[in-house]
Amino acid sequence: MRTREWISVRASILLTFAVAILSIIVGLLHISTGGVDGHLAGFVPPTVRRAVGFTGTLTGFTMLGGAYALRQRFRIGWYATAVLLPVTAIQGLLQVSPFALPLVVVSVLTVPALLVNRSRFDRSFSPSPTQLAAGVALVTAIAYGTVGAYALRDEFSGITTLTDAFYYTIVTASTVGYGDVTAASELGKLFSVSVLLVNVAAFAVALGVLLTPAIEAQLSKALGRMTENQFNLLDDHVILLGYGDLTEPIIEHLGDDTGFAVVTTNEAAARRLTDRDVPVLTAEPSDEAPLKQVGIADARAAIAATENDAQDALAILTANQLNDDLTLLAAAMQRENVAKLRHAGADRVISPAEIGGRLLANSAIGKGDAEAASEQLLGEPIE
Repeated sequence: MRTREWISVRASILLTFAVAILSIIVGLLHISTGGVDGHLAGFVPPTVRRAVGFTGTLTGFTMLGGAYALRQRFRIGWYATAVLLPVTAIQGLLQVSPFALPLVVVSVLTVPALLVNRSRFDRSFSPSPTQLAAGVALVTAIAYGTVGAYALRDEFSGITTLTDAFYYTIVTASTVGYGDVTAASELGKLFSVSVLLVNVAAFAVALGVLLTPAIEAQLSKALGRMTENQFNLLDDHVILLGYGDLTEPIIEHLGDDTGFAVVTTNEAAARRLTDRDVPVLTAEPSDEAPLKQVGIADARAAIAATENDAQDALAILTANQLNDDLTLLAAAMQRENVAKLRHAGADRVISPAEIGGRLLANSAIGKGDAEAASEQLLGEPIE
């Protein structure tokens, strides 16, 4: 169990993020300081070391994208990370700096965690029409500026190669305008205006596509709903079907070591839980769609403990139909409903009123000990 907890999906994602950050930091240090010579410095040419410092930073930023894709459980993120990890390790070795040693070590440690959890990253990436449009617009706009500037290089001062044309396009699109490339004719000026308009519009569309998930996350938080990221990270977790007086004690006892999610129609409670970063979905716990959203197929257990035994029975019945291997637990507010909840599919049913009554009675007459009380708290079958 401890191995499973350590080598988990979260471990793979966190280690990948760590590799990305280390690659960026080490690359920037190498670029700014020229590198700190290690024992292997004599075996790597200076030109290679300088180039690796620059490419290492770029690889780190690319790795951040791979880590984000892993967080979304995308298979493409797994493949990208699997390809980039050997690259970051080799780059760390070629930088021959003591600062690069942690990068090499973490890159190597990430490989087994990634391989063990390969099957967990099974989502296919299907870009939305908006994402496709943004990508096509951005690539087309940059290609238009680069090819056009190179074709009209005689109309500009400072453009002689394709690299110059690409540099001009990026500088123009970012509205920085260093002034080292200027239009030398009316045609060049008109083309510069068109490049500016087309690229600014393309970057605006791409930025909007990137900001949309963040805006949706804030709306989900305001409405008391789980975000897509929280859905994707659920694994071997506990689902709380509904919200009641017992929900808070259950959450406290689950703690931080066990993942869980709450499904409830109580919007006020959902907002309170969301403010505390508790994963919650505002929906009917007896419906199939929300239970599938919170990953009932990958859950270890589900608990129905509200004040409405009838609703709990429906939620238990639905959960049992969606995952017959799931451990189902219920609390019966009315003693006569214990058998009904068991018939609905609950593996274990407790009656808080029955347990409280027994403990109070035993305490009053001085009967029972701590062990007996513990057994009652765990829920002895009630005949």
